[in-house]
Amino acid sequence: MRESSAAPPPPTRLVGARSARSAAALFNWGNIAAIAVPIPIGLLWVCGSMIIYALNRHHPNARVGYFTQQAAYRFYGITGFFVAVATFFPGNKPVYYLVAWASAALIIIPWSVIDLIRIRREPWADCVADPEATTEH
Repeated sequence: MRESSAAPPPPTRLVGARSARSAAALFNWGNIAAIAVPIPIGLLWVCGSMIIYALNRHHPNARVGYFTQQAAYRFYGITGFFVAVATFFPGNKPVYYLVAWASAALIIIPWSVIDLIRIRREPWADCVADPEATTEH
């Protein structure tokens, strides 16, 4: 009997529904923490959020990528806007920075909470990760 020269198929990996829901909510929780406690969490979240985005944007469950992308758009858009605007703030007037921080909080926190509610209510199902997408050729 002759053995087959074809390699065995790579093992499939199951991504649980609870894991997908947690991954979808992670960026929103980070946004809330970063705005609620801007120093040092906010500064660390600017870097950490890029890692979370890279990990979750192409998650096997497409909804995780969608919720991550929407949360990232909000965070990077608002913080980028205020960085550009803060260039023109007078250096000796901290009230401008407080107004910018409060404005960002009024936009990001409620929107993130709404997304967390949507994530919680969404029906999540287990999915199979594509083994071909994770192997090198």
